Amino acid sequence: MVIKRKLEIAVISDVHLGTNSCKAKKLLSYLNNIEPKKLILNGDIIDAWQFNEHYFPKPHLKVIKKIMDMAASGVEVIYITGNHDEILRKFSGTTIGNISIVDKKILTLDGKKAWIFHGDAFDISTKNMKWLAKLGRYGYRLLFFINRSFNWLLLKLGKEKYSKSQKIKGDTKIGMKFIKNFEKVISNLAIENGYDYVICGHIHHPKMEIKETKRGQTLYLNSGDWIEHFTALEYQFKRWKLYHYNKDKLAPFYIDEDIKDLEIKDLIAAITIIKQRKEF
Repeated sequence: MVIKRKLEIAVISDVHLGTNSCKAKKLLSYLNNIEPKKLILNGDIIDAWQFNEHYFPKPHLKVIKKIMDMAASGVEVIYITGNHDEILRKFSGTTIGNISIVDKKILTLDGKKAWIFHGDAFDISTKNMKWLAKLGRYGYRLLFFINRSFNWLLLKLGKEKYSKSQKIKGDTKIGMKFIKNFEKVISNLAIENGYDYVICGHIHHPKMEIKETKRGQTLYLNSGDWIEHFTALEYQFKRWKLYHYNKDKLAPFYIDEDIKDLEIKDLIAAITIIKQRKEF
């Protein structure tokens, strides 16, 4: 019998199920090795931008089944929508059993406030945006609206959706500058609003660092990804840890789950059920 690691919270993001770059087997190993009270899926879990009904390998389906099994066993699963799975934003506010779909989440953890979101709302531009922090909680809502409207317009013009975080990956210098600005704007906004923790994903850059300004400080946390870094955020014993699968393997194991009957049609059916319940 393998003893699972008990956690208050586990946060994963940027899995991109349904793409060749997704390392579903590693993620499945990680999920099988933990027993969290809350599992936060912080965006881009399923990649609807690249979704192809002819490509969805069984390891990817196993990840979905594992998450469903965790919810059925009592784990609170919070699905925070991202840009690649923004199709689910139309269901924001929906709760089915232990699974809820939201655009952002605020938690109180041992007396401290945590602000959790994917981060794509900050993708259009993160340079010279001090005005955003001054707008307080309305700043995020405004930027979220601007981001969605911008991508809607691009689609209407027949162009691809914009993702600066993807475009800068080929240029290290520009990429690091973007990441630095991204972290600064998010942290400043969190400090202005009195959040002790600000948790995001999106840029595939795992990090845990205290950020300070004249107004105070916050702990910036980025959950990274399961494409290249294989990282997660874990909360236990009143503190956060950045988990690295390749470095922190604690007896990872695989459970031979029988999913012979789980196919793409089952995944589509599950999404259809969510839609029908939302309408009623």
